[in-house]
Amino acid sequence: MKVVVVGAGLAGLSASRRLVASGVEVEVLEARDRVGGRTLNHVFSDGSIVEVGGQWVGPTQDHALALIDELGLTTFDTYDEGDYIVSLKGKIKKFTGDTFGLPPHVLVEVGISQKRLERMAAKVPLDEPWASPKAAEWDGQTLETWLRQHLRFEQSRDFWRAITAAIFSAEATEISLLHFLFYCHSGGMLDRLMGTAEGAQKSRIVGGSQLISETMANQLGNHLHLNEPVVSISQSDQGVIVRTTQSEYSADAAIVTIPQHLIGAIAFTPPLPTARQQLVQNVPMGAVIKIIATYDTPFWRDDKMSGFGVSLDHPVSITFDNSPPDGRSGMLLGFFEGAHARKASSLSVQERREIFLNTLVDLFGPAAASPNEVVELDWTAEQWSGGCYGGHLGPGVWTQLGEELTRPFGLIEWAGTETAAEWNGYMDGAISSGYLAADRVIAKSRR
Repeated sequence: MKVVVVGAGLAGLSASRRLVASGVEVEVLEARDRVGGRTLNHVFSDGSIVEVGGQWVGPTQDHALALIDELGLTTFDTYDEGDYIVSLKGKIKKFTGDTFGLPPHVLVEVGISQKRLERMAAKVPLDEPWASPKAAEWDGQTLETWLRQHLRFEQSRDFWRAITAAIFSAEATEISLLHFLFYCHSGGMLDRLMGTAEGAQKSRIVGGSQLISETMANQLGNHLHLNEPVVSISQSDQGVIVRTTQSEYSADAAIVTIPQHLIGAIAFTPPLPTARQQLVQNVPMGAVIKIIATYDTPFWRDDKMSGFGVSLDHPVSITFDNSPPDGRSGMLLGFFEGAHARKASSLSVQERREIFLNTLVDLFGPAAASPNEVVELDWTAEQWSGGCYGGHLGPGVWTQLGEELTRPFGLIEWAGTETAAEWNGYMDGAISSGYLAADRVIAKSRR
């Protein structure tokens, strides 16, 4: 049996690895000149490696953690010692725990709303979100609508808006309430999604997360083809024919792992079903610009600060200590997300850098003004991603089109983190989706 896999990110390479292990011949087609999809390493002048794409793994991300181990890679913990810091109404405050420096009345309301949202999220079936008891009601409104109806204090709503942008790189006005609830359930609820010590931001990969894809790609040899964007896929009783800008590949089946909105750029014969065509038009990517500054030392640690910052006042709303495990330098990481990213995308690199450094100075002091180097990546400008961290669903999409995410189209299977039931939107979700698609292909071939 022979299978063509479209996309050499974590989903495509995981699927390929599973297929090859089962004796299936595989050809992997990648539009970029590299593997890794939404993971990408950058090397600073001192040799320090940093990720300008996806980077973290955490507890319960069992597929990612197992794969890292199988490939002989190792992880290290994100630095999380010392005070956190928040910028709220122009005031800088230090805090510990999960108070976020919020006023008591706001903290109480945020806590109550979190418990309520998580009770709702627990009722969303991960394999069939559209089958939730209140799916129509929840999918008929945005998260913003719910916040306005159920929260009294504007600061409480602002907190959830900031958290939403940090998790989805999209605004509460853009996301279906049902999608928010599904995503929370998919990632083990909000504390895990937002957490560092025991959450989704717990660990990084030594050598950078792109190493996962690069290591898998090395095992494929000449069956991996870079710089070959797929332009058409046709299928018949005899199999599939996948054409790229460079060549043509025949196989018994195909697995397509690229972001949903890019699927619409491929010509299918026969054409995609109407519902599937509608779906690919309704899963936009989030908007994010990731930016990292490097210093001689992690100077903020001297002031007993963890490097984790939250700002409801700045366009860069979240920061982390992103220093390498060997301590050869200090690094601070920040994100422009959602509306802030879209606005910042129209600015120059220098203007974005100034905004970022000004934010760091406000949070961590004047030493942050003079980095050795700054690197950024505007994921909205990446042709073969169109954004990050993942795709999100607006009102009505789950209930009307959600079943199409994983429904096979003849000899074509779909994968990608947006199709995952658990850890949707994360590296772990991408890996598990690749495994599942490969298993479906193998099961069909045996039948």
